Amino acid sequence: MDNDIVPALLEQIQKEFEEQTLNSKKLKSVFSLLKNKKATYLDVNDFAIEVGEILADVLGRNITVDVLPDGKMYFNIAERILNPTMQNNFNLISDFAVDVQSQLNQEANLKLKGQKAELNQDKIDGIINRVSNESDFETIKWILDDPIINFSQSVVDDSIKANADFHYNAGLKPNIIRRLGGDACGWCKNLAGTYPYHSEPKEVYQRHERCRCTVDYRPSDARRQNVWTKAWRDPLKAEKIANRKTLNLKNKE
Repeated sequence: MDNDIVPALLEQIQKEFEEQTLNSKKLKSVFSLLKNKKATYLDVNDFAIEVGEILADVLGRNITVDVLPDGKMYFNIAERILNPTMQNNFNLISDFAVDVQSQLNQEANLKLKGQKAELNQDKIDGIINRVSNESDFETIKWILDDPIINFSQSVVDDSIKANADFHYNAGLKPNIIRRLGGDACGWCKNLAGTYPYHSEPKEVYQRHERCRCTVDYRPSDARRQNVWTKAWRDPLKAEKIANRKTLNLKNKE
């Protein structure tokens, strides 16, 4: 393609996204909760939905059949626009989740910093491949709407799993809570409830189109459940012991 539309298009998308996030009343509200140490994972979910909706809106208004060559979103275009914008959403949400988790840890008298989730690049690649495989963008443009919001919500779930796993390995007994959102369907109603970590069905972290159910985790509950053991295991203890053994062997040699 002689005319590369990506640089100008990406710049416009990033500009509009930044403007909308800075002016978002909902984002200002959840940041206020964080500042006052009252934020929970339900607020992280609200944060994720808001930045997901903003990105979906900006993508929808700027990426149209008229601006795309031959009315198709070629792989080269999709990759260079969706990778940076969706990765930016991941960073915004996961960083906010770390701050909230750190506060929740403090409230539970856990001297632990919140753990950051790993980027699920496969989900981004899946959207890129799907949108670029369609010859007519008009028939696939829906994928830049709710799936973008769904991806953003999944970052919250991945953050919860990262921290629940860390606490589980530290000797706590985390509970994962799935709450209903909006006009929940029968499938979602069957999944709602509280599950001990590692016993929850894998569907707990899944959502269908337009689903706004939430996954929640409070480390204070895990701490209270484990109070009688009076045990605190260092989650990195095994690694430290292995390193010491290796060092001792080298010293003997």
